[in-house]
Amino acid sequence: MAEKIAYIFPGQGAQVVGMGKDFYDAEPAAKQFFDKANKIVGYDLAKICFEGPEDKLNSTTISQPAIFVTSVAILEVLKVKGLIKPANVMAGLSLGEYTALYAAGVISFEDGLKLVQKRGQAMQAAADASKGSMVSVIGLEQPAVEKLCIEAAQGQLLNCANFNCPGQIVITGDVDACKRSLALAEKYGAMKAIELKVAGAFHSAMMAPAAEELKKALGQSKIGNPGSIAVIANVDGEYYKTKEQISEGLVRQLTGAVLWQKCMERLLADGVTKFYEIGPNKVLMGLMRRINRKVNVVNISSVAGLNELSGGK
Repeated sequence: MAEKIAYIFPGQGAQVVGMGKDFYDAEPAAKQFFDKANKIVGYDLAKICFEGPEDKLNSTTISQPAIFVTSVAILEVLKVKGLIKPANVMAGLSLGEYTALYAAGVISFEDGLKLVQKRGQAMQAAADASKGSMVSVIGLEQPAVEKLCIEAAQGQLLNCANFNCPGQIVITGDVDACKRSLALAEKYGAMKAIELKVAGAFHSAMMAPAAEELKKALGQSKIGNPGSIAVIANVDGEYYKTKEQISEGLVRQLTGAVLWQKCMERLLADGVTKFYEIGPNKVLMGLMRRINRKVNVVNISSVAGLNELSGGK
């Protein structure tokens, strides 16, 4: 049976100061994309990726384009060198879905980067206008987390945001409700609950203004219909069939939950045998270990990883 391959791309939170610098210095294909990105966003994005400062790189407005560009630069180097087999399917975690759409040939680099920049700015503005936060709940399954949300909410907003892997669910909502969930998590049997360092309540109704802004931006972008390479949607774990579905999915993603575990389980059920995680850090590899330990995931986040791949070719 032929090997079925997926490329998977990280989302916000994967950023780290220095990301992409080794590729930029060693690979002309990577340098080209960072240089192009600087012109599109209108500031020296590469410098912030490579040198920080960390708090600037971590800001929503910068981390989103930074992760997109770093992931694309690594992908392009892999393509130029012919080091990985072509993918049958693409997936990306939240923000990473834009990289997946680029990798599948559905959206151009320029349109993808402009959308991601707009998305980051709109999410930051929505966060500034509301008092929201997010909490990662470890060691509980969905029914218990939903009960925790109901009790901690006390009439305020609190709901599930990310179903990342078994026993790791992120909740999102009003800052006070999030604080109450931290105090109540143990009562429901959670191993721990951690408040995340994020600007606001992403993947909740608090992001409705950002969703409106993104909808406008998507209307001005050129998005193609999915072709021979499938792209799986965060919002429902189904494959995109039309360009309209893509736009709808990207907008829905801002106020709805990201079903990463469901997406990965769907790909495994559909016969994917090998995953390449392309982009900064090793977040998705870690999540996959919790979803299915036996799965073959190759991480390419550094030139060292690239060299390992070429040595093993």
